[in-house]
Amino acid sequence: MVQTPTRPVTLENFLQQPETKPASEYIDGQVIQKPMPQGEHSTLQRVLTRDIDNALSPSKVAHAYPELRCTFGGRSLVPDVSVFCWGRIPRQPNGRVANRFELPPDWTIEILSPGQKHTKVLLNILHCLEHGTEMGWMIDSEESCVFVYQPNQTPRFFDQPEMALPVPDFATPVELTVQQLFDWLTD
Repeated sequence: MVQTPTRPVTLENFLQQPETKPASEYIDGQVIQKPMPQGEHSTLQRVLTRDIDNALSPSKVAHAYPELRCTFGGRSLVPDVSVFCWGRIPRQPNGRVANRFELPPDWTIEILSPGQKHTKVLLNILHCLEHGTEMGWMIDSEESCVFVYQPNQTPRFFDQPEMALPVPDFATPVELTVQQLFDWLTD
C-alpha cells in the first residue's frame, strides 16, 4: 500500500519514522508498505534464513537476515531474506553487529505474497543488483518457480523439481533444488 504523505518525504525523514508492521519501504520518494506475510511466505522465509545461515555462518562466510532494512542508493528496502558476506556486515566500534545496514546485501531473496505485484519486487531486486548485489531470487510459491537474477546476465527461470537453484559463488555450501524448496511447504 502506498502511503501518500501530506508533504514530500525525504529518505532522512523516512528513516526517522517509527517502523511499521508489516515493514514499509522508501522507493523513489514514496513510502510503500509491504503486504502482510502469510503462511507460505513465512514458512519459506523462515526455513531459507535458517538453512542459509546454518550452511554459511559457522565458518563465518556469510549471515542471513530476515526482514532486514537495507538503505542504499536513495532507497530503503526490506528484502525477505538478505545475505551478507561476513566481512561486509556493518559493525559497531565494539565489534557487535550494527543496527543500520547502509549497503546492499550480497544476495537478496524476495518471496511473492498473494496479490503482490511482480514489478515492484523485480524493481527492488534490480536496484540491489545495480548497487553491487551478486544475486537475487524472486520466489513465486503459487507457481512453484524461482526467477534468478544476476548483474549483466539474462534472468533464469527454475520450475522443474530436479533443477538445482544457483547460489552466489560465496554460498556454494547451500545446495537446494526447486523440489526441496517447495517441499518445505508440506513439511
